[in-house]
Amino acid sequence: MSSTASPFPERVRLTGEGLVLRDWTEADVPAMPALFDHPDIAYWTPIVSPFDEEAAWARLDRDRHLRANGTAMLLAVTVDGGAPLGEVMLRRAPEGTELGYAIGPAHRGQALAVRAVRVMAAYAFEELGADRVVLELEAENAASVAVATKAGFRLLDVPLIRGEEKGRPFALQTWGLDRG
Repeated sequence: MSSTASPFPERVRLTGEGLVLRDWTEADVPAMPALFDHPDIAYWTPIVSPFDEEAAWARLDRDRHLRANGTAMLLAVTVDGGAPLGEVMLRRAPEGTELGYAIGPAHRGQALAVRAVRVMAAYAFEELGADRVVLELEAENAASVAVATKAGFRLLDVPLIRGEEKGRPFALQTWGLDRG
C-alpha cells in the first residue's frame, strides 16, 4: 500500500471464524493486564513489560493514534463482541501489510490466534486491497510458527529481520499469505 492510502475507519468490527474482532474501548482497560502481563508475551512481543493499567491506557492511546494516521489498527479478539481474549494487529508499511497477535494465557488452546489472523487477512485483502499479508516470527517461537502454518502462511525466502528488543537479540522469519 502506498503512503497516500486513506486512514483506517474510525470504527471497525469484523466477524468470522466464530470471532468478533472489535475496537478496544476504555471499558477493556482493566482486563488488559491479565491478557498482556505474561512472560511469554514479554519475551516474544514488543508489548511493554510489566503490563499494568497504566500500560493499558498508553496502549489504548497509541492504538488510536496509529489508527488515525493510517499506520496500524489493534482490535480486541472476542467470541461475541464482549470480553477481550487477546489482540490482533494490522500494520500498513511501505514494505507491505503485517499482522500480529497476542492471546491472553487463560485463552490459549482454542485456535483464537489462527482464526483472528484469518479474519484480519481477509479484511486486508478485501477492504485494503493488499496482495500479500505477512507475519514476522522467531523460528524458536513454536506456538507462533504453528499459528502461521495453520492459518495457511508459508515461509518466504527473504532475509531474516535482525534487531534487538528489550535487551535481547532477535531474528525474525517472514511468513506470507497471498491474496486468493
